[in-house]
Amino acid sequence: MADVEFAILGAGAIGSIIGAHLARSGRSVLMLARARRAQQIERSGLRIRGLAEFSQAVPVLVEPRLLRAAAVLVVATKTGGTEAALAPLRGASIGTALSIQNGLMKNDQLAAVFGRATVLGALADTSGELLPSGEVMFTRNANLYVGELDGGDSARARRIAATIDASGIRATVAANIQSLEWSKFAAWAGLMALAVTTRAPTWRYAVDPGAALVLVRLLREVGRLAKARGIELSDESVLPVAALCRGSEQQAVAAIRRFGDELKSGAPEHRMSTLQDLEAGRSLEVEETLGHAVRLAQDSNVPAPLLSAFYALVAALDRMRGSPVG
Repeated sequence: MADVEFAILGAGAIGSIIGAHLARSGRSVLMLARARRAQQIERSGLRIRGLAEFSQAVPVLVEPRLLRAAAVLVVATKTGGTEAALAPLRGASIGTALSIQNGLMKNDQLAAVFGRATVLGALADTSGELLPSGEVMFTRNANLYVGELDGGDSARARRIAATIDASGIRATVAANIQSLEWSKFAAWAGLMALAVTTRAPTWRYAVDPGAALVLVRLLREVGRLAKARGIELSDESVLPVAALCRGSEQQAVAAIRRFGDELKSGAPEHRMSTLQDLEAGRSLEVEETLGHAVRLAQDSNVPAPLLSAFYALVAALDRMRGSPVG
């Protein structure tokens, strides 16, 4: 397989959005996708709707082991099975690898395969939904951050961020990328837990005072874990995580409810990807996200009772998917 600038591992919503925009801007892109999704892309291209409306032909590779080289590997798969998904790529020459997956395990998993020096930290405050038709609904384009794991600036991080940004996906370099990754996870953990238990669009539970309170308490447990591990949280996330951890509970709940009001008027159909997975009968991202955080809390002697409870509940929902009733 010929060398490419960008290899995108995972052709779900976000991987498809990034790949389509990069290809449309003239970059060489290769999508690494499984059989059914690969067939959709080969037949109709990457079809984007919502914030952008276009279709883009992009080559697809079903056998990742055939990838020879890529300047940038973007990992956009679900967290379950990441090690197995990366294993066939060990023989490829990868210039830079970054993951926009949820959770906190992703950078270590990339480093184990490609070496830490190859890895950039990354997170995507970008949302979309892969529809059964193969179209992708593009619903949020706030920012995609990249940065060196040890902090600071670098020419490669600036170059990659500038390329993605020029394609139409907002992107920037972040010197504090680990802070941002933890901050995103703190917000994501609370939003995800409420999404799969309420099964509602994001705005509906965000505006509810009881649900907002639970979200705040979950977020603060992750915040205490981050502090114990020497990570300073940031407000540069889908939610102002640092501020939500500092103020009173009442102030934090009010901020979450304002966020819900903004979603209600600006993105009323927004649903967390985990809720999309639940309703589609797909496996949930549990062990590598909530489960990993619970284990970190235990190792750090940080009490996390609410996080532990939601981990157990979401894991149970995942096990019961498709189980017969009665």
